Amino acid sequence: MNVLNRINELKEQINRANHLYYVEENPSLSDFEYDELFRELQKLESENPLLVTPDSPTQRVGAISSSFEPHKHKYRLYSLDNSNNYDDLKKWYERVVKEIGHDVELVCELKIDGLAIALSYEKSLFSIGVTRGDGIVGETITNNLKTIKAIPLKISDEYPALEVRGEIYMPKTSFENLNKRNKLNNEKIFANPRNAASGSLRQMDAAITAQRDLSMFCYGIIVDDSSIKTHYDGMMLLKKLGFKINPNIEKVSNIEDAIKYCQKWETERFNLNYATDGIVIKVNNLEHQQELGFTSRVPKWATAFKFPPEVARTKLIDVNFSVGKTGAITPIANLEPVQLGGSTVARASLYNFDEIERLDLRYGDYVFIKKAAEIIPKVIKVDENSREEKTELITAPKVCPVCGTPLEVREGFVNLYCPNTAFCPAQIKARLEYWVSKGAMDIDFIGPGLIEQLYDYDLLKSPADFYKLTLFDLMRLDGIREKSANNILKALEESKTKPLEKFINALSISLVGKETAILLANHFLSIDRLRNATIEELLSVEKVGDIIAYSIYEYFHNENAIKFLDELAELGVVPPEKTKPSENAIFNGKIFVLTGTLSTMSRQEASDKIQQLGGKVSSAVSSKTSYVIAGENAGSKLSKAKNLGVIILMEEEFLKMCEEKS
Repeated sequence: MNVLNRINELKEQINRANHLYYVEENPSLSDFEYDELFRELQKLESENPLLVTPDSPTQRVGAISSSFEPHKHKYRLYSLDNSNNYDDLKKWYERVVKEIGHDVELVCELKIDGLAIALSYEKSLFSIGVTRGDGIVGETITNNLKTIKAIPLKISDEYPALEVRGEIYMPKTSFENLNKRNKLNNEKIFANPRNAASGSLRQMDAAITAQRDLSMFCYGIIVDDSSIKTHYDGMMLLKKLGFKINPNIEKVSNIEDAIKYCQKWETERFNLNYATDGIVIKVNNLEHQQELGFTSRVPKWATAFKFPPEVARTKLIDVNFSVGKTGAITPIANLEPVQLGGSTVARASLYNFDEIERLDLRYGDYVFIKKAAEIIPKVIKVDENSREEKTELITAPKVCPVCGTPLEVREGFVNLYCPNTAFCPAQIKARLEYWVSKGAMDIDFIGPGLIEQLYDYDLLKSPADFYKLTLFDLMRLDGIREKSANNILKALEESKTKPLEKFINALSISLVGKETAILLANHFLSIDRLRNATIEELLSVEKVGDIIAYSIYEYFHNENAIKFLDELAELGVVPPEKTKPSENAIFNGKIFVLTGTLSTMSRQEASDKIQQLGGKVSSAVSSKTSYVIAGENAGSKLSKAKNLGVIILMEEEFLKMCEEKS
């Protein structure tokens, strides 16, 4: 057999093995057998470089990219309207039937909680892979997508050109393994599989993406083929061409059957090895889709049903008391482990002792819990029917559970406080953890485990100590190698000039959170002006009342805080002065609320744009709200905005407004 034939044979065998393993989930070769074939192909191609083709399995790991280039989609990627209840689904279907004139067949698919992408094939080869972006313009991440073995590099010559829409995701088991590995190496811990998948796709080095176990489910195809009459036909063509489609896709005759499908997956979704947050329901017939058309932002022929928050019942075993960065004591419920929202929950915050009293919670009670915002477990109710006759009341502690200092009650506050601000280990560690958090100085590679080690080695007692760390200091720690240490030092150096609002928030001033920090930064523009502000000047800041103003003033006139801020300045940690928006800024007097997931920027970046153009950002929708910017998976804030008649902007509309008027 000549070399070319052997290379083609190896490519076919490896591609077939990849398809069976990553798409069909039916492995045909052992790891050893696969590696042997791959090494042989690499050897033959290195000896015969002219025989290397773009569809070779060896070409899946690309080079390092300096940036992700913008790419205008040939066909727009639309968002979907969301329904949170079955009545809304029925109303959507009634509108469809009214326009079409008769009942229509529907297709139900699991809504994968991942990253939407578009794949273009030219001359039957995978040519360009692009993120959704704002639906009109995305970013080219072709090299990174080539590392995902569920994406074929070459398809049948029968289809030289087509576009495929899909969702990139990370399996739950892969997500857990990634976080375990990162924790050992003191690297970033991801909040959920979607964040992990997003972070993996946005690596400049495609070799790093290749190390992450990403996959893809396809949900759409654009192809010139008159035989494709329905959405379901298109999905079956994708499957025939070697793409991975979700096996749980189902055709149904009407909305009642679609609702049954939704009800089935409300519980069964937790048995899957990937995250899904709802169901997508589409009109199956493509001619009907064309007849129904689109609004300015969504197709009329499709909608998404979002699963309601799950509630679980479990038993309260004990209550612990945690000490926060300001000394506030928070009761934490220790629970019998229970499955909730696809994860095991054994702890839930009780917030404060007023909440315990409101719930009438006792030791040994059975309680109902849910995930607030589908993330944080919360006790919502006691199952009083299951309460035993003799129960023990939960009483507040008298002294700090960590340092033993007598606790105090502060006028106007519901929490108890440990007043030992300077020396309570729990408060010190909490402030250190908050300093590096995303809402504060946003320093990568530093987590609770690393902070604990640095504290135990007596290298870290104040946030200023972060900026005194050396390569030697870091390499003394367990699990830290030279590369990790250099990454940490680089991240610390970059944090020295974080925006003023992040710096203010990082200081952990009592009663000053992210929103107040933004208001203070926009009013005073520099840390020096804020430090020297009088009570009267602080009271002139919007939403800053007597108690908050006094707390800020007291902080900046505390001897320890003064020394700390001076020390930071000597170490080069100085936030840049902000520029006041002009009086003619386009968003002057406008109040914005952000909801849902934005695709081209973070909420913080959107907030920065609004403030730079003179606007204000609020966390709640009211009659005073000027605009609501709605990203994907927008929730109750969007519904409230519609009810109040507030102007709703999609992400692309907001960006266009900024570009036209900035």
